[in-house]
Amino acid sequence: MTAATSMMGEPNEAGRFGEFGGRYVPESLVPACLELERAFHEAWDDPLFRSELNELLHSYAGRPTPVTECRQLSSELGIRLMLKREDLAHTGSHKINNVLGQALLAKRMGKHRFIAETGAGQHGVASATAAALLGLECVVYMGEVDVKRQALNVFRMQLLGATVIPVTSGARTLKDAINDALRDWVASVESTYYCIGSVVGPHPYPFMVRQFQRVVGEEAREQCRVILNGEDPDLVVACVGGGSNAAGTFAGFADTKARLVGVEPEGGAANGHGVAGIVHGMRSNFLQDESGQIEEATSISAGLDYPGVGPEHAYLAAIGRATYESVSDAEVLDAFQRLARTEGILPALEPAHALAWIIRATEEGKIAQGERILMTLSGRGDKDVAEIMELLS
Repeated sequence: MTAATSMMGEPNEAGRFGEFGGRYVPESLVPACLELERAFHEAWDDPLFRSELNELLHSYAGRPTPVTECRQLSSELGIRLMLKREDLAHTGSHKINNVLGQALLAKRMGKHRFIAETGAGQHGVASATAAALLGLECVVYMGEVDVKRQALNVFRMQLLGATVIPVTSGARTLKDAINDALRDWVASVESTYYCIGSVVGPHPYPFMVRQFQRVVGEEAREQCRVILNGEDPDLVVACVGGGSNAAGTFAGFADTKARLVGVEPEGGAANGHGVAGIVHGMRSNFLQDESGQIEEATSISAGLDYPGVGPEHAYLAAIGRATYESVSDAEVLDAFQRLARTEGILPALEPAHALAWIIRATEEGKIAQGERILMTLSGRGDKDVAEIMELLS
């Protein structure tokens, strides 16, 4: 297998990054996880698979996405802010990178049914898109709360031929959608491929999804070195829920001197306020009460409304390679509007978290004047406009 960077390499044989990760699944799913691990390693080492994936990323997803300098906002803040524009990828977010890889893998494994979970709907849209392209049956699980607040993406999935199943258990958000998707996979593992949308779940998903998303960081590093005359940014920032866009971005810069900062929602800061536990097949940091019961995350953003974080992010926090900050919903709304008014770009609410922290940290002096910052703009804000209209009315 192609080696990752020295810092963000492969997990150990048990699928762990330090003490985090692993494979905690029902006995019936162990063979499926082992089969997936073998299939991914074989595919990732196969030049034909990599060539087909790269061609789809280029001709279908629109890669490479550009890096845009925010000249007006940079001038206001006294920094040099650059955006990695994943909002310009097909379907409107970074999710297409991972999904195209997993859909090709599903076909290679002979699985004709493609299931996924989604929060904000972007992973669901990407999954429905890839399934339509490659002739797979697609089923998407989505919390009932998210179905209502992301109605546009639900309709997009249905237009693409996917069946969207509202989840009515628990808090009816992303955590519960993952639960129901896992139950489906247990019951239909022979014919079904479960396409997890973030760097979460049992091994090999956290590593596999990061590998499919590392194209973001690798492109951005090359692009920044052109812009910065051969140098790397001082600071690399991305939003974190499960954390796939951040993991993919950080993978490109983990072996540089750049500071890595992940930004979580105040009501779902698993790295900031959580403790280690086992949920959704992995050991990572989760929001828990004194009895160890998982607490519900709250966020203005459906895509970050998750009570845990990917195990590699828990590891990066534990060893001090990345730091994790949190911002309030009010700060996110302000950042969304500020980017729109200064640069003519509507960010999704998810990456608006990253921008909100950059703005606050600059104002508080935690980011020095003149620092060069790369921020991953992981998705576009079309899906959030109706919700924001209601919040601001």
